[in-house]
Amino acid sequence: MAYAGLGALQMFNGFNSNTPMPLSEAELATQALNEESLYRFPSFDADAAVMLGLSLRKRFRSSSRHVKIRGMLISIQTIAGHTLFSCTVGNLGGLDGAGDVSLDSWACLEGMISVVRRTGHSSYYVEKGMNALGKTQKQLGIPSDLKISGGAFPIWLENAPCCPIAIIGCYSGSSQDDHHLVVTSVRDYLKKLARDIAPPPGAPSTMGTSMGTSMGTSALGQSVQTVMSSAMAHQLTGHTHGSVSGRPPSTEWVRDPASRGMHDLHDEDDGYHDHGELEYRD
Repeated sequence: MAYAGLGALQMFNGFNSNTPMPLSEAELATQALNEESLYRFPSFDADAAVMLGLSLRKRFRSSSRHVKIRGMLISIQTIAGHTLFSCTVGNLGGLDGAGDVSLDSWACLEGMISVVRRTGHSSYYVEKGMNALGKTQKQLGIPSDLKISGGAFPIWLENAPCCPIAIIGCYSGSSQDDHHLVVTSVRDYLKKLARDIAPPPGAPSTMGTSMGTSMGTSALGQSVQTVMSSAMAHQLTGHTHGSVSGRPPSTEWVRDPASRGMHDLHDEDDGYHDHGELEYRD
């Protein structure tokens, strides 16, 4: 009895530890949806795609993941499928599997990007939402050519709630790590952009409300069940976004990257941990 009582005490002591409980699939899906709402661009063009892509590449190369898994693919496309930025970090592997990037990696990345193009949501959100429902890709009628794995993220404009304007994606084989890498790169890029276009002290601001508070009524108020049922049960043919109000106006953005002070883009958080619409101007 004494041993049984001691075992029970040790078991319940685990509830008082400082170790946080891992998030459930539904909580991870909600977190991913919140990231989509929070990180929105005042404008986006081909120059921005190049700078964002190079920033993501730099972040990966400076992380320990580059040493462990060596290779990664990066692609930024318009919602219509036009490539704005694309690169391979590492060398392509041969038929024997040697190399930094496997031969089917590009097909996997394109499948993830297609998920965002069909749903308007990040591939990580779709993956976690599907898991929260306890459904498989086949049960939801999702075509087999779509890759349900984290790493592809929608690029939204603040003043265009109808659909994403572009998609940024990376693939190295880890759903969670690839998603976190993309989101952190987007976050730090927007932080630097906000500083560069901020008006001087005393001048009126054109940014309106801050990023992340401009969503109004959004899909965040919907349950994962509702969002996933409407988005996935119809074979990913519809977008599930609520009404949007109170967005700040788009900020004028000159085309020359150097004039934006972004010719030497430094990441704020290069200590990346392993775990953890398109506006063309003539």
